[in-house]
Amino acid sequence: MQEQIINILADTTGRDAADFSDASQDLFTSGLLDSMATVSLLLGLQDEFGVQVPVSEFDRSQWNTIEKIEQRVKELQNA
Repeated sequence: MQEQIINILADTTGRDAADFSDASQDLFTSGLLDSMATVSLLLGLQDEFGVQVPVSEFDRSQWNTIEKIEQRVKELQNA
């Protein structure tokens, strides 16, 4: 699942997948993810994993690392 998330992030941001090699790195403070890319990320996760994340309910602190994104996606899939 992490590889799929990294690919979505790379596609969303136009960066190389290697930029996302540290799954615990804060994507926002590192500048790898911004608010516009976040919307694209959520749409990519919806398409890839079938999860719904309303932007209005998005809490940046719960989605700021690849590890947290993976955890949230799994929680949403099991909901």
